[in-house]
Amino acid sequence: MAKKLGIFVSSDQHLDKIIKLCRAAKDKDIEVSIFFSHLGTVLTQDPRFKELEGLAHMALCNVGFESHGLKPPVPGIAEKDFATQARHGELIEECDAYLSF
Repeated sequence: MAKKLGIFVSSDQHLDKIIKLCRAAKDKDIEVSIFFSHLGTVLTQDPRFKELEGLAHMALCNVGFESHGLKPPVPGIAEKDFATQARHGELIEECDAYLSF
């Protein structure tokens, strides 16, 4: 069974750490899923955000995203992954380990 790491991001900081963590996980064949909420959705506007594409499955809270005046598209996030907090709950249930930023 493959290992799966879940990452919850509600802060607009630490993008560099998240990218490094995802690269390290990929090197260890660990699947990563990230859910961005609240201020974490602002990270989608950082030019470095696109570095996460291919390193993790990503979804975000559409309510949080829109509350900051943001609009799609976002590199690495499919239209179906503009989601609700229910997706966050699914992530928690599916993962072997869970981190929060």
